[in-house]
Amino acid sequence: MTAQLWCFGESGNAYKAALTLELAGYDWAPVYVDFFNGEARGPEFRAINPMGEVPVFREGALTLTQSAVIQLHVAERTGQFLGSDRNETLRWLMFDNHRLSGQAGPVRFLMNFLPAARRPQGGIDYLQGRLKPTYQLLDDHLEGRDWVADTAPTIADFACCGYLFYPEPFGFDRKQWPNIDRWLDGIAALPGWKHPYDLMPGNPSDRAAKEDP
Repeated sequence: MTAQLWCFGESGNAYKAALTLELAGYDWAPVYVDFFNGEARGPEFRAINPMGEVPVFREGALTLTQSAVIQLHVAERTGQFLGSDRNETLRWLMFDNHRLSGQAGPVRFLMNFLPAARRPQGGIDYLQGRLKPTYQLLDDHLEGRDWVADTAPTIADFACCGYLFYPEPFGFDRKQWPNIDRWLDGIAALPGWKHPYDLMPGNPSDRAAKEDP
């Protein structure tokens, strides 16, 4: 049975789940959510996930939401990417959710997906200020090591990289962080890796084409 993942290309949280599925060789297919036209707030999607968020994973009678839950399910189901120390993997999943993606996702949205006149510069500055020590912590942690939570890739790596491959500017320049830069290259070299805009349907260019006169 092919699992389904409700997602869209611009979502770093959906990318964490999609990348885990893809690298684990899971039988899955994306279901496009037209987030920018309000689909996630509509009654049909809310019937799937009352939280109105992607990703949503469905396989038979099982429905899961929240990227970390989906990642854990895939790791446990396939026996891949959980790492030798479950607690260490979970520690970095929580780090990503609270300190990395929890800040990077909103600031990227504010800077790129709101009209310029509506972008709250104070909020952007605040989030970017909180992200700098987070990048520093991750870069320091990766000194002398290839992966975040183990000596091999885990779902913690696929969580922490969730927003860091995107091209839109949000205050992150990977070249300023040499260990993060090297680590991202290592993830991109894994067999089956795909960029978020290649792995999931939906791209800012799709909307730009529709908006052109």
